[in-house]
Amino acid sequence: MSRFLLIPAVLGMISVATATVASGAPAEPDTDTVSPIYGVSIPENYRQWHLIAPASEAEPIDELRVVLGNKTAVDAYHAGKLPFPDGTILVKLAWKRRQSPEFGPATIPGEPTTVQVMVKNSTKYAASGGWGFGKFIGGKPADEAQHKTCFACHEARVQGHDYVFTRYAP
Repeated sequence: MSRFLLIPAVLGMISVATATVASGAPAEPDTDTVSPIYGVSIPENYRQWHLIAPASEAEPIDELRVVLGNKTAVDAYHAGKLPFPDGTILVKLAWKRRQSPEFGPATIPGEPTTVQVMVKNSTKYAASGGWGFGKFIGGKPADEAQHKTCFACHEARVQGHDYVFTRYAP
């Protein structure tokens, strides 16, 4: 085959690829980074976000937790705005509780357990109070069964606070 015949074929393949991207055809979800059911992923640079509140879970969980929020979340908390606006993202980090080797009465983070994410999009997540959920263990999404319990727990306990457990720490 001559080089001149290959050029139209290559250009045709580029056109098809470009049309697929431009059409907004959904890409296959990356099951290694996106939660089942909701399609939520761990946000980039979330560790640089603001602290919303610390938390401590007693037995049987026995974890230390902190909740971080993006700027939209922090602004909503400061303004006392409920429901939270679309674009709010909350990330909960959790570690097993461990006694400090330097100071016996103190508890410090031990082994990390989960990263949990809530994303507010009232249109996309209308069926779950406007929130999408993601639970990640070792950087990978938890299974679908664990995600099915997210909204049910929030709905049963904190429906009156826009389905969010965390209050802003003064």
